[in-house]
Amino acid sequence: MTIFTQALLGLADAAATTGVAGATDAVAGDGGILTLVLPMVLMFAVFYFLLIRPQRKKDKKVKDMLAALKVGDRISTIGGIFGTITALKDESIELTVGKDNVKLIMARWAIRQVEDVPVENDSEVLN
Repeated sequence: MTIFTQALLGLADAAATTGVAGATDAVAGDGGILTLVLPMVLMFAVFYFLLIRPQRKKDKKVKDMLAALKVGDRISTIGGIFGTITALKDESIELTVGKDNVKLIMARWAIRQVEDVPVENDSEVLN
């Protein structure tokens, strides 16, 4: 026997001789497992519905938005750059930005959102 198990057995014997009610129940296993497992299951359920599930929905929405990109979409990047998509590749996009139509190449994951501003109003928005 290890020192740890000897100490536990000594505590259980001491609790039994002094009449401590809760210590003998935990050692004997009378409902002890249920009282330990039920709060853990409830905590996992709360974490799932408050943290994990909403994050998965958000990730799916972003993935769908990135998959639906097309040439001509007006987008904003995570760096705050507004531009119009001129070319799409596997993991990168080409944007035109500003009045002079400066071309930028960005990573696809750097797109924050597709803007609702139509391309016809491009010069009005940038002035």
